[in-house]
Amino acid sequence: MDVRLTADQKIQVLNAHDVYSVMQQILLRQHKIRRAQEHFWVVGLATDNTILFIELIAIGAQNRVNVSPPDVFRMGIYKLAVKMIMVHNHPSGNLKPSNEDIDITDRLLKIGKLINIDVVDHLIISESGYTSFKNKGIIEKLRKNGLYEIQERESEAMKELELKFEKDKAEKKKAMEVARKMKAKGYENQTIRELTGLYIRDIKKA
Repeated sequence: MDVRLTADQKIQVLNAHDVYSVMQQILLRQHKIRRAQEHFWVVGLATDNTILFIELIAIGAQNRVNVSPPDVFRMGIYKLAVKMIMVHNHPSGNLKPSNEDIDITDRLLKIGKLINIDVVDHLIISESGYTSFKNKGIIEKLRKNGLYEIQERESEAMKELELKFEKDKAEKKKAMEVARKMKAKGYENQTIRELTGLYIRDIKKA
């Protein structure tokens, strides 16, 4: 689920606190019951570290949330992010990374390397604080550990995902070209939508 951001939240990230300042606001948007569950988000960054998007990947139980690599990297591939930051909350308020937290970070970091998206940090957040894996030196250790080997099926799944999005982007580009020509000839947006399958918001940009 793509998280709607205000103009003030599309900031240039200089450090972990910058990310937390935005993610704390997003966490506090959730009502109390939802905040009692773990959420897993990804923050996509452009080359200059400006936030491109924040996507909610999964909502789990009080002490766990399960994510899959294709879900984590899907939006990053689609929006051409060059860097990503993983974020999840601990409703208990305990900000110490678990072994499971470190393991999934290792796995995602290595897959990111495979598809040229740099996983630069993973934040565990609460309503009042955060822990940065980068600041703790965990990210650097994982880069060097050489312990995690990407399984063949995961590698193939990520390559297939990249190919799918490349195809989708090419088809959308072609549809946008058709939409521009139809607008120039005076077609109404609703008619263009029916004939091209584009969203109205995309047609308005054509």
